[in-house]
Amino acid sequence: MENSFNDDLSSEVIDASIAEDEGLSNAKYLINSYGADYTVDSLVQRINRGDIYIPSFQRNYVWNINQASKFIESLLLGLPVPGIFLSKDDDRRLLVIDGQQRLRSLQRFYDEKFDNQVFALKNVREDFSRQTYSSLRDEDRRQLDDSILHATIIQQTSPENDDSSIYHIFERLNTGGAKLQPQEIRASVYFGPFIELLIQLNEVSAWRAIYGERNKRGKDQELILRFLALYFMSDNYQKPLSEFLNKFTKVNRNLEHTGARDFEAVFVNTIELIYSAVGKSAFRSQRVLNAAVFDAIMIGVARRLQHGPIIDTPKIKDAHDMLIHNSEFSSLYLASTTDEKNIATRIDIATKQFAEVK
Repeated sequence: MENSFNDDLSSEVIDASIAEDEGLSNAKYLINSYGADYTVDSLVQRINRGDIYIPSFQRNYVWNINQASKFIESLLLGLPVPGIFLSKDDDRRLLVIDGQQRLRSLQRFYDEKFDNQVFALKNVREDFSRQTYSSLRDEDRRQLDDSILHATIIQQTSPENDDSSIYHIFERLNTGGAKLQPQEIRASVYFGPFIELLIQLNEVSAWRAIYGERNKRGKDQELILRFLALYFMSDNYQKPLSEFLNKFTKVNRNLEHTGARDFEAVFVNTIELIYSAVGKSAFRSQRVLNAAVFDAIMIGVARRLQHGPIIDTPKIKDAHDMLIHNSEFSSLYLASTTDEKNIATRIDIATKQFAEVK
């Protein structure tokens, strides 16, 4: 039976790395960029084919039908509109870095669908009002089809095998509304099978019971990523943590080095064991889940499972609680949590704590 502590748990996360991890790495970039002018109808065709792509986990489409209509009207009137930024990936597809609201508005207008209604222009000039794409006069439809959107296409050439500049460009250009969170950017820039796997692992019932409601900004997915990255590559860790997670995601983007089954097995086996032993209060020094506690305990238990199954499950809870209240360990999860020495020491203490559990 859950006690009152568990009943009052918060789905918030204490993560000191957010405040500690603002800086950039020491990398310097060489980036090629060039301009390209696309007609509107060719842009829509490319989006529909997937040649230009906007990952569904990028920021949600936030324009209302009035905003989208005004954008379409500007094109119909021949008025200039802002350009878009695209990044060319390894298979020559173009990732939308900035401009997704405009591009999705065009796609919706050509599809004549806006959420659960027909996309007919609203609050525009009278001769365009209530028009769909197919009901536009021929000359207006040609005007829209032939309208030009200027694109700036960028591709990082140095450092090689490192797309971190795209991450930072994305972060700086997408400034409208709420600031994008690192995992939202990461899921866009490095979209692929590994990101899809993180989304699947985020649905594991034991994890959902511990974490709580799904985080709309991807923090729960980022914690899974953080565990996997530190478990598989802790020896190569260097600050800042966000850059380390970017590189790990990039390397594993297509699951070519470590397979989905290996990632799934280590996460699922570890989180299910911890949930069965500790329950919803896992990784919490108080009522809030602590990210630094999470990564250390997850890795400690996962390393123990490398040597065989655990029979004495109650000892997992004992070891968990002893760690939480250990003064040396607590000093490592309350400050400087992304320092190389801190992470190594934190993981080492947790590994030793769980090593003797039978």
